[in-house]
Amino acid sequence: MEAPWRQGGRGRGRARPGDELAARSGAAARPPAPRGRGGARAAAAGTIGERASELSSLKKFDEIKKANQAAAKKLVEDQLSSSSEDDDEDAEVKQGKILDKTFTIYTSQTDGDASELERTRQYMNEAFQSGAMTCLICIASVKRNQAVWSCCGCFCIFHLVCIQKWAKDSLFLVSSPLTDDDFGKKDYPWPCPKCRFEYKRSETPSRYYCYCGKVENPTVDPWLVPHSCGQICEREFKPSCGHKCLLLCHPGPCPPCPKMVTTTCHCKKAKPVPRRCSAKEWSCRLPCGRTLLCGQHVCENPCHAGDCQPCPRVSTQRCTCGRQTAERLCASPQWQCDQVCGKCLPCGNHTCEQVCHAGPCGDCPRSGKRSCPCGKTKFTLPCTEDVPTCGDSCDKVLECGIHKCSQRCHRGPCEICRQEVEKQCRCGKHTKRMPCHKPYLCETKCTKIRDCQKHQCRRKCCSGNCPPCDQVCGRTLGCRNHKCPSGCHRGSCNPCPETVDVKCNCGKTVIKVPCGRERTIRPPKCKQLCSRPPTCHHSTQEKHYCHFGRCPPCRQPCQKTLTCGHLCPVSCHDEALVKQTGLHQSAGPWEQPSEPAFIQTALPCPPCEVPIPVECLGQHEVSPLPCHSAHPYSCKRFCGRLLDCQNHTCMKECHHVTKLNSSADGKKAGPECSQCEEECTKPRPAGCPHRCVLPCHPGDCPSCLQMLKIKCHCKLSMLYIECLKLTCADLKEKELLISCKNQCPKELPCGHRCKEICHSGSCPLNCSQKVKLRCLCKRLKKEVQCSKIQEGKVSLECDALCKEMKRKAYEIKEAEAKAALEEEKRRQQAELEAFENRLKGRRKNKRRRDEIEVEQSSWQKYKNLIMLPVFGVAVVMVAWLMVYND
Repeated sequence: MEAPWRQGGRGRGRARPGDELAARSGAAARPPAPRGRGGARAAAAGTIGERASELSSLKKFDEIKKANQAAAKKLVEDQLSSSSEDDDEDAEVKQGKILDKTFTIYTSQTDGDASELERTRQYMNEAFQSGAMTCLICIASVKRNQAVWSCCGCFCIFHLVCIQKWAKDSLFLVSSPLTDDDFGKKDYPWPCPKCRFEYKRSETPSRYYCYCGKVENPTVDPWLVPHSCGQICEREFKPSCGHKCLLLCHPGPCPPCPKMVTTTCHCKKAKPVPRRCSAKEWSCRLPCGRTLLCGQHVCENPCHAGDCQPCPRVSTQRCTCGRQTAERLCASPQWQCDQVCGKCLPCGNHTCEQVCHAGPCGDCPRSGKRSCPCGKTKFTLPCTEDVPTCGDSCDKVLECGIHKCSQRCHRGPCEICRQEVEKQCRCGKHTKRMPCHKPYLCETKCTKIRDCQKHQCRRKCCSGNCPPCDQVCGRTLGCRNHKCPSGCHRGSCNPCPETVDVKCNCGKTVIKVPCGRERTIRPPKCKQLCSRPPTCHHSTQEKHYCHFGRCPPCRQPCQKTLTCGHLCPVSCHDEALVKQTGLHQSAGPWEQPSEPAFIQTALPCPPCEVPIPVECLGQHEVSPLPCHSAHPYSCKRFCGRLLDCQNHTCMKECHHVTKLNSSADGKKAGPECSQCEEECTKPRPAGCPHRCVLPCHPGDCPSCLQMLKIKCHCKLSMLYIECLKLTCADLKEKELLISCKNQCPKELPCGHRCKEICHSGSCPLNCSQKVKLRCLCKRLKKEVQCSKIQEGKVSLECDALCKEMKRKAYEIKEAEAKAALEEEKRRQQAELEAFENRLKGRRKNKRRRDEIEVEQSSWQKYKNLIMLPVFGVAVVMVAWLMVYND
């Protein structure tokens, strides 16, 4: 899939002014269409098609333009978000937690002391630092999910694939000059690319392990050190002390052993004390006291490790021959003077020529049998005589190793070989006759390729065993900064061993990275404060860490004195970035919009916002207003000042009021307030529904003389009463005035009408109306006053005749129920017999069924005649009982 800008360049989505002009000129140059109806339609269709294609191309261009802008914006946001300080701070917090977790077991053994973990902490920080952990073979960053191998000498980390290829190539280069007979007889080692620590062929890594070597292919865990298994290291300390490392699986060397052991000092004089295993060797600071090698003095140095130093004292000592004495260090009693021994040998003719020595001088070297110079003849002569020559030929082999000396026996060295021989040159291509002692080298240059497989030997008369190439490789290394200084060689060059310091802006924080990585790695974070001078009007800038580029904008309060006398409280605005607009206008839709230009300028201080209490025009409230707009204002409420009518207030919006008298009340209306034009709204006496006939006025209203139309207590009659009489009357008089003097039409709870005259309130409950009282069976009755029945003082009980009638009615009901039950049983028996007869008939195959006529019983014949009268009597009795109960 091509990028949008490439699609726009190839297709029609990218228009240019020249193309548009050519299109227009081409359209104008076309011959006109015929004037007929068909030509007009064709011309119209062509115009519409051109417009449609032009619109579609513009639309496509707009879409591509928006896509490009969105992609660029997203890229910028991703870069900003990935490099934001908040993410860096979160990463630092997470890294700190992982390191604390890794060091927990170690620090618990050392009571929180982590001073000896600095070297290990450095390796672990490099493991987290982006780009700091780099494979020196491929010069690429080592990621979390890649298989790695760590050198046990320098603890440098490489890609597993890279180190395998390195070991294979190293072994090939070492073994390539060997012959077939020598190949495979010796296990040649391969070196680490950084420290040159040698490994055997069998130690070539083949699998990916964690740092401690316990887990193969450790899983990627964001809460562990990269390439760590998260288990306790348990590697033995170096030098070995019998304990194992307590850290979690980690890169780099193990820290010193933190275990506590009981040990004594070097001189064994002090009592054993508990000390750290890594520092178990200690000195008691007392004199050592051991006898020195001189055998005369003791060691006076403080308690120390190892052998005692030589005795520093000076003493007078004789030389080996005993002739001279001198003051010398006690540590070196044996010494020789410069004089020759000079003692007379046993022969009595010669003296000893050895320099100062110990013991006897020995026999005379000229005594016994001695040979002539050629060694063929031996003579026995006194030590005072020299051995003569024998006169025979010398016959010693000359320096050429082929010919012998032809001179007579002589003293001193033989001459050089001067015989002429047929010599072959070293390369074997030419022969020449010449003296034996002179070498023969021809002028033919060797054309063989040296071991570098690049250059010819070019040595004159080469024997075939060409020396290694003496030229410098000079190829640019992977770092792109240095060239290979090694001799010309085969294969890839060794990685650049140099390291480069990547510094922060101030140079106080430095990290070392392999040469070539300084261009891609991010500078280290510096915890030192930025020391640049402030660029605004403040004397000091805000504290922030060292950084590259411009300092962040100053956020200190401005504190400049404003015209009102207050200090500016906003953030410093001496270096504000202001966007410039309207500087560039695009020539057309094909031109990409340019980035907005920002200029740095000092903005004026904003208006003073210090709150100042200000009273509104109508003196209703005091509000804090910003200093720049602190002046009397309208609070938008009603004025509220009392008008001259003494009843209403001014309804104008809060306004200025002129005080006529300085001693007058501040709540009284002024000439700017409105005039009252309302009716009198003073409250009337209780019960008077009429308004005052006067306009709004001060003081009491006059008495009301109008008539009131009001209903009586029973709500049946309309009465006309003077308002003044009704409002001035007391309760008894109002009761008489409102009564219509007729009987009350209200109904009592018992259902009878009230006997009282029209009155207010509820009616009395003592009803005197006569009503009939019946017994439960409704047979007996009696007239009684209604109020007594309501109070429950009178009751009427049933007599013996009523009870007898109830008993007979109950017996009739039982007889009817029993007869109905027997009838149901007979009906079921008849159905059962009929069902059995049907079953018997089915069992017989084509048997004639006998018709059996069942004779009805007397009850079945006459039950209807008996039951109808009984049922009628029962219905009458039930109806009579229901009426009596009601």
